[in-house]
Amino acid sequence: MNTPTSQDSSLDLDIKSILLLDDDIELADTLKALLESRNFLVTTVKNGVEGLHEVMSMDFDIVMCDMMMPTMPGDMFYLAVQRTKPRLCNRFIFITGHSGNPKIDDFLKKVDAIVLYKPVSTKDLVNAISFVLKKSQGEVVGPHE
Repeated sequence: MNTPTSQDSSLDLDIKSILLLDDDIELADTLKALLESRNFLVTTVKNGVEGLHEVMSMDFDIVMCDMMMPTMPGDMFYLAVQRTKPRLCNRFIFITGHSGNPKIDDFLKKVDAIVLYKPVSTKDLVNAISFVLKKSQGEVVGPHE
């Protein structure tokens, strides 16, 4: 006899939304497929301007943001979100292929951000998402708190 468990009945509650900003369409599609296979609801956009439109219409559980994008790069997008929806700032995970770039490194240190360097491993991606979800729900106390 099959009876629903508490885990079965809470599956819908466990679905988390991710906004993924990356101008590399192929990478964005790959990450989207990977994340959706793990029960995340993923919205993809190509730049910060499109990202702002999405952020204004919905509060995402995770914001995964490439640093180098046309129209509005990741740091400018973050600063715009900080002004319009500051509660989302602790939900950011930055992704970049530009390690060692002083401008990017200074920004990431300034905002105390989680950053993943391309190519991103599945394990690192899932660990970062898990950490940010716990942190945004108040389950993780950071070193500065």
